[in-house]
Amino acid sequence: MTYLPRALEAGDYHKGFVELLAQLTTMGNLSESMFRERCSELEANPDYKIRVIEDAETGRLIASATLLVERKFIHECGKVGHIEDVVVDSAYRGQNLGVLIIKELLHLGEESGCYKVILDCADANVGFYEKCGLERKGVEMAKYFEQPLRDILCHNKEQMYIVLNGSTRHDEERNAHLAID
Repeated sequence: MTYLPRALEAGDYHKGFVELLAQLTTMGNLSESMFRERCSELEANPDYKIRVIEDAETGRLIASATLLVERKFIHECGKVGHIEDVVVDSAYRGQNLGVLIIKELLHLGEESGCYKVILDCADANVGFYEKCGLERKGVEMAKYFEQPLRDILCHNKEQMYIVLNGSTRHDEERNAHLAID
């Protein structure tokens, strides 16, 4: 079998990326246009790197993980890499693909100038990440929100503006004209 590690591409929507992530967590409704829009955003951000592994024979994505580079003020404006959303397709587990993709992200973190790369994981996964060269440090803390603000706000930008600012742009433009008349 031939496996191709590479960066996520906008065309990967049809290569099973959504289904792969669904093995990790709840996906919700992710349309192709939403996927492509997010890919465009991420391509413009050098601090966000999603790596995938493609099965060359089937053309399907079989593993994925994300490295987010945080720019800090401490450590002389150092950088910290955060690994997120690590998943290997259940049919391909046990072939060291998880190790391969984690080592790729660790390399990218070092290449990006990170002084460390961190991740949170379940206790059951500690052994796997130790095998990848990471060590246990600290405790994870989290606060989950029942309904994120982005889900409450309308997708229509004008309606979102009203919710956030209490008036429409038209109202503000009219008020601005009144203020200078």
